[in-house]
Amino acid sequence: MRRITRITTVGIASAALALSATACGKSSTDAGSSSASDSKNITAAIAYDIGGRGDQSFNDAAYAGLKKAEDELGVKGTEAEPSEGEGDADKVQRLTALARAGNNPVIGVGFAYAPAIAKVAKAYPKTTFGLIDDTSVTAPNIANLVFNEEQGSYLAGVAAAKTSKTGTVGFIGGVEVPLIKKFQAGFEQGVKDTNPKAKVLVQYLTQPPNFDGFSKPDLGKAAAQGQLDKGADVIYAAAGLAGSGSIEAAAAADKWAIGVDSDQYNQAGLASYKDHILTSVTKDVSDSVFNLIKSVKDGKPQSGEVRYGLAQDGVGLSDSNPAYKKMTDVIAAVDEAKKNIVDGKITVKTAP
Repeated sequence: MRRITRITTVGIASAALALSATACGKSSTDAGSSSASDSKNITAAIAYDIGGRGDQSFNDAAYAGLKKAEDELGVKGTEAEPSEGEGDADKVQRLTALARAGNNPVIGVGFAYAPAIAKVAKAYPKTTFGLIDDTSVTAPNIANLVFNEEQGSYLAGVAAAKTSKTGTVGFIGGVEVPLIKKFQAGFEQGVKDTNPKAKVLVQYLTQPPNFDGFSKPDLGKAAAQGQLDKGADVIYAAAGLAGSGSIEAAAAADKWAIGVDSDQYNQAGLASYKDHILTSVTKDVSDSVFNLIKSVKDGKPQSGEVRYGLAQDGVGLSDSNPAYKKMTDVIAAVDEAKKNIVDGKITVKTAP
């Protein structure tokens, strides 16, 4: 796989921006053409969110989808890393470079790419752009890949409430934005519906425009330690790379952690702590990336909102930990909750 490093991304993006400027006189058809879309051998690109590949969570799930497309579809993949403290202009340059290089689709991993995709998609109408976790930007060549995170988080709340011995559990959000509040809302509702007397401690690591709460494990570790000190014995973090710190803290205290986005029990970087990862709220980011790439290769590119929920197994709760599999009462409660959500008997809130 061809990988673009942080330094290379900036260099290529700057060059692309210059080329774009010289192409202003061309028609939109010329500016938006993509050699990849005219060939059976397409190239696809993903631009990572804060934390980059190796976060053991959200970005790694997107990479898994690209890798699957390489292996099963013969697609050539390109990756582009974010730079620390970057703004929308940096994202515009990155996406422009990827699109101009002929990649199709070009996928922005995370809602932070919405403003940039809104601009670049207009300049490249023949290129399909994937935008994960955001529906605010729409166009015929934009596929909005979104998930019912609150539904998976509800199941985590059920598991946490059934597993907790202290009656106190914790939720850690990376950055206090509407998307992460969906995780909080579902988790709290699942806990309270299962045990109305349970206490849910809530803490956000940073406030926008500071997005360090998605990238710095030490912040997650400190927050988890604070919740452990207050009696929490199950902690669920929706915080990207920062969440690994909360898992480390829970493991050190011999308490339970609940992972997010990927099945974190199976993440190599978290192997030292996996015995304390009760379960993970999974988002099928991997398949959403793969499905979009496949749709472009098949000549029928996805467009508009493409939603993944419990009914489509687009979100869920993993059961990789053998200790969790032995908790038959917990699994039964989770399965019942899932059925009730899918059947419409339970409506999960999307805001606390």
